Amino acid sequence: MNTIILNLKAIANLSDEQFYQLCLANRDLSLEMNAAGELIIVPPVGGESGNQEADLITDLNNWNRQTKLGKVFSSSTVFILPNGAKRSPDAAWVKLDRWEALTAEQRKKFPPLVPDFAIELRSETDRLKPIQEKMQEYIENGLRLGWLINPQDANVEIYRIGKAVEVMQIPAILSGEDILPGFELQL
Repeated sequence: MNTIILNLKAIANLSDEQFYQLCLANRDLSLEMNAAGELIIVPPVGGESGNQEADLITDLNNWNRQTKLGKVFSSSTVFILPNGAKRSPDAAWVKLDRWEALTAEQRKKFPPLVPDFAIELRSETDRLKPIQEKMQEYIENGLRLGWLINPQDANVEIYRIGKAVEVMQIPAILSGEDILPGFELQL
């Protein structure tokens, strides 16, 4: 299955609340929206990708349970970025003080913030360029550290604010650096 992008500009400019209601009315779809207002229908992943994604979230959550430094989110969570895009990384982490600064209503719906850390896992059906653009969008909106894990090309792209993208070959041990102190992920 391929990602489907619908240009709605001719008929609608959805507010954050309207997008939220659209997602609630279509719970069987995974929806995102880019900053240009295009609706993105993200296809489901297969068993291998789903299992790899679950492992990533588990490792991140295990570290977070020990450190209690923030909150971990799955790919079902939509974040409203400062540029207006509504995006769902495969795994995300938000520093606790930033999460607690949100109102109860903001936490209940789609949080209006960019995560501090995000992982995108390229599945077999994903084209690389759109995921790289999504990672760049996260960085441009304040993401502090991001990993694009690309099993097809056996590499990981590491995104950091103000730095060129670093590419590492798999297998690799990824460090959470000063964003996720003490977190390491073995691929």
